[in-house]
Amino acid sequence: MNKVVDSKEVKYKKWIIIISVVIPIVVAVLFSIRIPNVEPLRMLPPIYATINGFTALILMIAYIAIRKKNIILHERLMKLAIGLSVMFLVMYVAYHMTSDSTPYGGTGAIKIFYYVILISHIFLSIGIIPMVLITYVRAASRLFAEHKKIARYTFPIWLYIAVTGVVVYLMIAPYYV
Repeated sequence: MNKVVDSKEVKYKKWIIIISVVIPIVVAVLFSIRIPNVEPLRMLPPIYATINGFTALILMIAYIAIRKKNIILHERLMKLAIGLSVMFLVMYVAYHMTSDSTPYGGTGAIKIFYYVILISHIFLSIGIIPMVLITYVRAASRLFAEHKKIARYTFPIWLYIAVTGVVVYLMIAPYYV
């Protein structure tokens, strides 16, 4: 990397680290807090699962757009995908602040499959935060070669998270009270 790339990356590095650490901690803390005397927000899981589905679709369209060299459409779709991910997170936390976690009721191999998907989804969703931020900052800083290097990893992981979010919802939905 040259000096210009280094200075642009350093400018945002502190914020990327702070955001990447603070978000999972805040979510974990809020996840353990219950708002008293509030009805469970039972309508949220299908809404945030739908948002995950739209995020997956938008990520795929954005990938096609950039392959076709439609940079403006790609940029707008990626900003939309980030916005949807933030909306998902807010709704997810709101739901869990008003509702107890739903235990999975399946048995056997399907239960193992569910937990493999769920655990990989959770851990990757924590790891994707700095990846998305770095990928975005590199694009916004017009460091396209560096952007492309990390985007080739960010895209499939983010897509996996969005798709598995829908899969987890569909698998747990029959067990919601």
